[in-house]
Amino acid sequence: MSEHEIEIKLPGRSYRVLTAAGSLDRAGAALGAVIPPGKALLVSDTRVYSLYGERCLCSLVAGGWQPAVALIRPGERAKSLAGAARLYEAAIEAGLDRGSPIIALGGGVTGDLAGFAAATYLRGVPLVMIPTTLLAQVDSSVGGKVAVNHPRGKNLIGSFHQPHLVIADPAVLATLPLRQLKNGLAEVVKYGMVNDALFFAWLEQNLERAMARDEAILAAAIRRSIEIKAAVVELDERESGYRRILNFGHTIGHALEAAAGFGYYLHGEAVNIGALLAVHLARLLGILEAAAADRLAELPRRLGLKQPPAGMTAAAVLEKLNLDKKRRGGELIFVLPSAVGQAVFQPVADRTLLEKLIGDYLAGRSL
Repeated sequence: MSEHEIEIKLPGRSYRVLTAAGSLDRAGAALGAVIPPGKALLVSDTRVYSLYGERCLCSLVAGGWQPAVALIRPGERAKSLAGAARLYEAAIEAGLDRGSPIIALGGGVTGDLAGFAAATYLRGVPLVMIPTTLLAQVDSSVGGKVAVNHPRGKNLIGSFHQPHLVIADPAVLATLPLRQLKNGLAEVVKYGMVNDALFFAWLEQNLERAMARDEAILAAAIRRSIEIKAAVVELDERESGYRRILNFGHTIGHALEAAAGFGYYLHGEAVNIGALLAVHLARLLGILEAAAADRLAELPRRLGLKQPPAGMTAAAVLEKLNLDKKRRGGELIFVLPSAVGQAVFQPVADRTLLEKLIGDYLAGRSL
């Protein structure tokens, strides 16, 4: 293993995450070292494909691959059962068999949709992730969770399907808009808040440099985030226990996304708000001391909080919370910080308290 490779070690099979700048241009050879070259389906959205599609195709062809291409529309609305059906049709037209990989070139939506198609086409074909956003590089491309949305909730239809290879080239982030960069940094901050106190302290010193696209800082943040997620996934691949810690900020975050209509919030923007509300909830429940709460709340604030859409109500958000995949009976299970870099799983049945927290954010009251 080189300093630019991280191994995800799972029972029966491991896979590599390549993090070196320029690794996109070596994708064909890297994939050929894992799977014998043959037919493949490259899935990308139209925006990402215009930037990186030709480079990726050239690399695949140079590596002996015969790639077909399926393009999707950018945005969360593409992540649907109808979108998956279109990919099945493309895979059939391309003549994919059970050894033919589906390759996801793009952000989290592309990875989730292509991953869901790979998990279900012919009962499962190889998946390769080539994430082009910071959010996808540090989160959704690693760990095997794939899904599509249902009109009543985010990621309600999905599976676990680990990739055979992940190519997280930090050089592609040069074209990422600042809003999308902050979107990914919300997940990076999440890792520090509940997984690693030393990483959190490092982010306190370097967050602005990351937002300013300091290459060394971004590369270090990506690598440490993937290392943290890898360690969690190795302990609990299918989220039966400890892996739920990675849902920090997601319980309310997913509800905000669904209540606003998928597309208003970027995923990381909603998680950033959810993380801040979780800090306040932990403090109100006596789980987190005031000084630690103040410190933890600062990084989400420094990233900036997206304002809610006009007319959204706390009742609408709570309705979406009722569909949360992590609920148990009548209780929602929250990941709440208990100290900097530590968290607990806490059932919360007090809907009045949750409504007040959400209402404070919707009303623009100080958080």
